[in-house]
Amino acid sequence: MTSLSRRSLMGGCAAGAMLAVTGSASAGASAKTTADTSALQAAISDLSHPPATSAQLRVEGRGTHWYGTAGVSDIRSGRALYGDDRFRAGSVTKAFVAAVVLQLWARHRVDLDAPIGRYLRGLLPSSFARITVTQLLNHSSGLPDHRGLPDLSTPEAVLRHRGDRWTPREMVRTVTHSPLKFPPGTKQEYRGINYVLLALLIEELTGRHYGEAIKSRILRPLNLTRTLLPGDDPHLHGPHVHGYLRMTDKSLQDITTYEQSSSWGEGELVSSADDLFRFQEALFSGVLLPPEAMSHLFALPPQSVHMVDGSPARYSMGLQTATVNGVTSWGKTGDTYGYRTRMFATRDLRLRFVLSYTPTPLAASEDMINRVVTLLTA
Repeated sequence: MTSLSRRSLMGGCAAGAMLAVTGSASAGASAKTTADTSALQAAISDLSHPPATSAQLRVEGRGTHWYGTAGVSDIRSGRALYGDDRFRAGSVTKAFVAAVVLQLWARHRVDLDAPIGRYLRGLLPSSFARITVTQLLNHSSGLPDHRGLPDLSTPEAVLRHRGDRWTPREMVRTVTHSPLKFPPGTKQEYRGINYVLLALLIEELTGRHYGEAIKSRILRPLNLTRTLLPGDDPHLHGPHVHGYLRMTDKSLQDITTYEQSSSWGEGELVSSADDLFRFQEALFSGVLLPPEAMSHLFALPPQSVHMVDGSPARYSMGLQTATVNGVTSWGKTGDTYGYRTRMFATRDLRLRFVLSYTPTPLAASEDMINRVVTLLTA
């Protein structure tokens, strides 16, 4: 589950600067490709930096395909990983939510420039209600930090609170006790609460649970049978990858079962590497969105808008971008306890990847994704 106390960090520096580049490798394509494949396998097989119990990587580009795994899906059984194994994909949820909002916009169901208060009446203070749908989508809302959430700064605390239940409106109320951090639309700060409000918007516009809207508009049409929004179910069912946390006494605790309500609307997606790869292709190729909506999907805020740390804005509507070694890619990161997902592609899909691994530290380094990115952009 997305950490309540670390929401501003997930999708922050690492998510923008180092995690948005893709490449290709495929066994048997050529001598160079075979060498790249071996290097990619080595990159994900280093499960010490960061400490992890498993990793899987699917890449495609230049007409080649490659899928590799390392570690095991379950340390007790020793079962190997497979591309259709379910795992918690965290904030990759936001790409699905944004796609549905843009579909609704394309059908004239919502005005992206309208204040959210037009649709969610009485939920937010009047000064917050003027935040536009676009400003929620691209994280330029200026919503304040959460207040009243549990301190989850230790792995033991995470275990104690993994059964906590929250309603979406309770989560929204935790950001209504302070003034806006900046005038909406003037800066950018990655915040999960923006997408809680967008999921509530989907429900208001469709009259159904936002997960059902995603299911009918994305999952069923694309036959993404391993992807779901779990709702009240804290368990993963069928073949799946277990996540673990290293306690301060060095013991390893299974964190797979986790109540997801605190990540409602913004980080509760369960998926597989195969499903995310298909979703990525459909989203970028225009299968899910018409051309006018695609232009919004890849649109960054005006150049005058920067991240709160002064760096260039890097979030569009549901995606994030970075240029590394001359390659500009778009995609989404996802971090939950025991799971980490990175899904990126060049806009033309010539190079793309989905990486999912299971780091055990509460705050793991980005060593694995850095190794992969270095190889794919060499």
